[in-house]
Order: sequence, then C-alpha cells, then structure tokens
Amino acid sequence: MTRIIKDITIEGYKLRALFDTGFARNYVLKKIVKKAPRIKVKPYVIRIGGKTVTVNEECIVKGEIDGLEFTMKAIPLDEIGTINGQEIETIIGATAMEEWEIKIDLAKAELGLSGLRRREFIDY
Repeated sequence: MTRIIKDITIEGYKLRALFDTGFARNYVLKKIVKKAPRIKVKPYVIRIGGKTVTVNEECIVKGEIDGLEFTMKAIPLDEIGTINGQEIETIIGATAMEEWEIKIDLAKAELGLSGLRRREFIDY
C-alpha cells in the first residue's frame, strides 16, 4: 500500500486528497458533490475510518490535479477522517489511479502524472 496526500480540485473546490493504492474505490465529501450527477446502485456495505457505511448511490465528479483534468466515479460520504493531523476530503483509490495512469513515486514522495499529461485515448 502506498499513499500521498496532495491538494487537488474536485467540482471547483480545493480539497486535501489522499491518493492511496490500498483503496479500490474513490470517496468524496457529500457537501462537495451536491450538484454532481448521481447514480443509484444496489446497496452495498463498506468499512471506512472504523465505521460501517451502506452505499446507495455513487456520483461522477470532475477533478483537477496540477491543472490536469480527470473524471471519476466516487462514493459520497458525510466524513472521511484525518491522516497525520490533516483533514482528508477525498480519497483517490486504485480504480481512478489506474484509469488515469496516476503513479506514486515513493523515492520522491510525489505523484507521477505522465498519463494525465499524455491524455491519449486509443481504441482497438
């Protein structure tokens, strides 16, 4: 499991994001995504921050990392929690990181954004 904490923009709001390959899904605070398109899903249960949450909907959000745009499906939550004393407002998990080729460079403790910069879409 590797992770980085970084300021990004989601739906026009500057947020403290946790990029963590240990999370499969993506999460964002409900108050940030009030106007984002919602998708009703068959209810399922997750455990996050020591709490059990039943998920009934997901949302599609637009984000920006260092001026580079991306979209992702995320689970809206009332709260996410803190890490190292920092309030986390969104979690970018493995699904979004893989889709957008966002890498974590452990040696430099930073994100590799070459996939977002390239923005190549190839259909076979």
